[in-house]
Amino acid sequence: MTSDNVTFVQSRDNAFVKDLRRLAQDSSAYRKQGRVWLEGDHLCRAALARRLQPAVAVYAESFWPEAQESYRHAAIKNIVIADPLWADVSGLESPARMGFVLEMPAAAALVPGVSTVVLDRLQDAGNVGSILRSASAFGFGQIAAIKGTAALWSAKVLRAGMGAHFGLRLVEGLDATDIDALGLPLLATSSHGGEFLHRAQLPWPCGWIMGHEGQGVSPALQERASRLIRIAQPGGEESLNVGAAAAICLHASAAAAETGRT
Repeated sequence: MTSDNVTFVQSRDNAFVKDLRRLAQDSSAYRKQGRVWLEGDHLCRAALARRLQPAVAVYAESFWPEAQESYRHAAIKNIVIADPLWADVSGLESPARMGFVLEMPAAAALVPGVSTVVLDRLQDAGNVGSILRSASAFGFGQIAAIKGTAALWSAKVLRAGMGAHFGLRLVEGLDATDIDALGLPLLATSSHGGEFLHRAQLPWPCGWIMGHEGQGVSPALQERASRLIRIAQPGGEESLNVGAAAAICLHASAAAAETGRT
């Protein structure tokens, strides 16, 4: 049923509902559909703050009366689906009752000279999203994801990123040789070798390489790094979670860049 720019959907077999379910639950579906699913108020408002317009705004039927006040002009097309269907579509334990479908950005290429975080086969979506948040917070403009890294626009990475995606240039599916295009000094994290971070003179702009949760930075990328950097751990732990390590390293770079400007 359609009313003005609103379509009401009651059937589980509706083609749009099927596609939405895939976007919400299949981490690679966005690559096939060329669209991204943002579920929940925070992600949707973050997209609007960056002046992104959703192709479609989607609401649970019980939320629609409230949504008309908050999101009346967010999208040209609004779809309202029955509450039981929403519970079936949502990828959240506590469904958020609204979301946006965005058209995927055009395929991006690496931009030389932009401070970048290189993700080397990171597989945990929470780690990847956390690193995107840190990158955005500390002035890095680009993410370069090596093949084998968790899908950057998957629902889980989007939720962990908390809106950071919309302030970053995201390039995925890369090989180690592609990183040469950055033309930047590359710093590779290490749990056991290299300079201590708190003693290092950090360049800006630069590229930080964050390695696989278990294997660390690959030999091919280590060879491209101008320096290996480790974080002092006087408490004696063998290593830090890569998300925590990235936050520490990227903050140190931002602080060094700010010091250089003053």
